Amino acid sequence: MRLSRLTLDRLPEIVKQPDYDPARVTVGIVHLGIGAFHRAHQAVFTDAILAGDPAWGISGVSLRSPDTRDALQPQDGLYTLKIQDGEGEQLQVIGSVVELLCAPEDPEAVIARMADPATRIVSLTITEKGYCHNPATGALDEAHPDIIHDLGNPRQPRSAIGFIVEALARRAKAGVAPFTLLTCDNLPSNGHVLKRVVSRFAELRDPVLAEFVRGVASPSTMVDRIVPATTDSDRQAIAASLGVDDAWPIMTEPFQQWVIEDDFPLGRPAWERSGAVFVDNVAVFEMMKLRLLNGSHSTLAYLGYLAGAETVAEAMVLPGMEKLIEGLMREEATPTLPPLPGFDLGDYRADLLRRFRNPKLRHRTWQIAMDGSQKLPQRLLGTIRDRLTAGAGYERLALGVAAWMRYARGLDEQGREIDVRDPHAARIAGLVREIDEPAQIVDAFLTMQDVFGADLATSHPFRLALVKALTQLFEEGSARTLCAYAQ
Repeated sequence: MRLSRLTLDRLPEIVKQPDYDPARVTVGIVHLGIGAFHRAHQAVFTDAILAGDPAWGISGVSLRSPDTRDALQPQDGLYTLKIQDGEGEQLQVIGSVVELLCAPEDPEAVIARMADPATRIVSLTITEKGYCHNPATGALDEAHPDIIHDLGNPRQPRSAIGFIVEALARRAKAGVAPFTLLTCDNLPSNGHVLKRVVSRFAELRDPVLAEFVRGVASPSTMVDRIVPATTDSDRQAIAASLGVDDAWPIMTEPFQQWVIEDDFPLGRPAWERSGAVFVDNVAVFEMMKLRLLNGSHSTLAYLGYLAGAETVAEAMVLPGMEKLIEGLMREEATPTLPPLPGFDLGDYRADLLRRFRNPKLRHRTWQIAMDGSQKLPQRLLGTIRDRLTAGAGYERLALGVAAWMRYARGLDEQGREIDVRDPHAARIAGLVREIDEPAQIVDAFLTMQDVFGADLATSHPFRLALVKALTQLFEEGSARTLCAYAQ
């Protein structure tokens, strides 16, 4: 028996259920990238306001695989959210996802839903690589295979950018105002990046359409919640608690944060009632999160994986890891942040360390390690640039970058294959797989100016810091290197 609207009345009292009738909810938001993070974050914020305004249901779109659609469609879009830490757990059924579409199977259905006047917001969690941009410059990668395809096949796009522009073209033709674009991915000035790549794509396609697209609102956001991948043991535990099966429950932590620039010409849900914060400019919050949480997370993931830690919590108990991460945040990243009046960065850093230590979240280091070539520019490299400009040290940050190089090479410390998931995995393997000397490995990576930019790629001090760190990782291993850098 599956979780669905018909089985809600069978759930035990400990499970929090929607305080509205899910059958009465209509679509107002199309979300591209209906993955675990969205269902633990934006869908939860939306779920909390539907009792007062049921016109903001979500049409969730998978851009690659039908797995989420196949799991949740028989459940009427319902799924279980399990919030857990060392003090206990809470179970809640989320009903804000009222439609599920798979773009590769039916691109027309996705475009039609986005072009529908009832759709007032198109939101995205497509990861950094989904923006088909150059991470070092933020510009559209016009040579990207999906961009080339979508320019030639506008009615059957592959990329999120192609879907957005085709739907906007149809709205323009029909005299319908453009929807608001709401990106929830970890990119600096993410709203501006999305607007830039969408506008450029529209310009390449049709200069007249580009004028319409330039009028689209694209507020920047900062999102924060740790969401591990769901395992079969998670599904079994949820089924035992509910008394019915849930094909794709979500595990997460109690903490959640959403900071949004308030620019929604066609209206928006009252997300502030569920804890979202609306501001005029999200940039300072975004930088804080990228440099403190995300930069630390990536550093921890690469070093932890190389040292044999499967999860973040396991990595945090490695000798020297917590001291290293705390020092990276306090001494190297925090001084690069602009003022945050009324915000205690010391408390924020302490909260991050507590969250990383949460033993109930099996957040795999391998999961965080994905797509490093797309993540490092905003998580670590921007901070290093600011430290270089200030003439200040960045040894821990450089160690995080060197650990990525050691990991992305594709062989662990025992010489075993690493399943490297990165859009440039093949390119990286071709550059460094057959090289053993750390200095040569660094030089090969630094040819990737689309990752490092011309400035860091030719910076002698930066190169020396990377060679020092990578040499130590090769000679002593990640565990001993951790202890040395944490002194």
